[in-house]
Amino acid sequence: MLSLNRPPCDDGVVRSAPDTPGCAERAKPWVLAATILGSSMAFIDGSVVNVALPAIQADLAASVSGAQWVVNAYMLMLGALMLVGGSAGDRFGRRRIFALGIIIFTAASVACGLAPNTTALIAARAAQGVGGALLVPSSLAIIGASFPKEERGSAIGTWAGFSALTTALGPVLGGWLVDALSWRMIFFINLPLALITLAIAFRYVPESRDETNDAGVDWRGGLLATLGLGAVVYGLTIASDLGWAHPAVFGALLAGALALALFVRSEAHAPSPMMPLGLFQSATFSGANALTLLLYFALSGALFFLPFNLIRLQGYSATLAGAAFLPFTLIMGGLSRWSGGLFDRFGAKWPLIIGPVITAAGFALFALPGIGGSYWTTFFPAMVLLGLGMAVSVAPLTTAVMDAVAERHAGAASGINNAISRVAGMLAVALLGAVAVGVFEAALDERVAKLQLLPEVRQALEAEVPRLAEAEVPPQVDGADRTVLARALDESFLQSFRVVMLIATGLALASALCAALTIRTSRDRIARQSGISTTRPS
Repeated sequence: MLSLNRPPCDDGVVRSAPDTPGCAERAKPWVLAATILGSSMAFIDGSVVNVALPAIQADLAASVSGAQWVVNAYMLMLGALMLVGGSAGDRFGRRRIFALGIIIFTAASVACGLAPNTTALIAARAAQGVGGALLVPSSLAIIGASFPKEERGSAIGTWAGFSALTTALGPVLGGWLVDALSWRMIFFINLPLALITLAIAFRYVPESRDETNDAGVDWRGGLLATLGLGAVVYGLTIASDLGWAHPAVFGALLAGALALALFVRSEAHAPSPMMPLGLFQSATFSGANALTLLLYFALSGALFFLPFNLIRLQGYSATLAGAAFLPFTLIMGGLSRWSGGLFDRFGAKWPLIIGPVITAAGFALFALPGIGGSYWTTFFPAMVLLGLGMAVSVAPLTTAVMDAVAERHAGAASGINNAISRVAGMLAVALLGAVAVGVFEAALDERVAKLQLLPEVRQALEAEVPRLAEAEVPPQVDGADRTVLARALDESFLQSFRVVMLIATGLALASALCAALTIRTSRDRIARQSGISTTRPS
């Protein structure tokens, strides 16, 4: 049974009687406000850091693997512990865990802004991931517990839409801070958001929990998931430097696979698993999460490499690179509430087929531009399609996941789906990073083979390969040769970028196929349209 503590009414009295529905009704806008602002902290952080990565890599003299870990340390803890966060919210109270996540996330953001080196930044990013793992699934679970099922699609659509709109200016503001001040300033954006969110949450958001859950939180599962995913990502990341046949790469991937196998075994026998395997008996739940894995793998991989193209190849400032994402975020935000209504009218299947197909078209368009040209004829059309495709997809996907399980598993379901999207992003950055470095190296070797270069110059160029878009012409090269080598580096990165975008295109199409094969039309929606009640008699 779900217990809701009523928020204060206009007279300041906290009422808990069941005959005060007006009070709960008035709390709904505040629930949306708190969850939107809280989630936006995590969403803004991801988008802003992507825009700032070129500056971070240059300032801290990091290799592409270092830049990958700035992203993946956050993604690792977020993806592995989000399942724990969802379960902890169900067990101890969703508002309580939501607030705790905001506090941890904000403190870690300050540490990121003060980080003296790459190692410290990566550690602080991991701590941010812990905070995000608590606040993100709790925000959706709070919505699921605060809104009746017939309003949930529109509520989640509103959450998705406003979350996107609040993050739309994030890359622009972050890019401006990078250009005008320092990349360090981007992490302090979270401070005012955190204070406002906590004030709303403690004043207006009702507490909710699964009263039937008497077991503890599955910390063993969280540890195994973290170790397994961490080892896999480590193996994928070092593969770009050491090669796939290196013992360290094979050992890390094997250790990760074993840890993940132990994680699944642990979940099958845990008294209160953070990932209840029984949820996957639902074809819709399993299919929606498989779709999430494919679609967010494609999206995260594309968005990781896109700022490097815009800033290093096209010559955009960080501010302009952030502004380049506005069509994507504004369209996605503006249409998300509308797409939430698509679920109520048509169910999840068709939006989850059409949306990824449109998204795939956007990825394909990203592979077309060369170096130079107007933004409006190169990247703008792709941004529009990407925003439209994701707008059609996100709210129906989230609602399908939440509606596929019983309400008492709302936190776990939200945690699983969010964890899969983050794990997909983490794997994409690691695996596509290795692919991009391999393509970049092969393309550069092909171009350099046609030039008459000294052995020491060739050796210096090989040392630059792991830096990918940040690779520079060796200082001993000058004159016309320097211009030729700079062009070779740019064209080689462009070739690797195009390969990444084409891979993303294929994965998005695969996610549409997954929806066609697994997603079921909502039984409740069909019954409502037919005038048939699906409520069982008492």
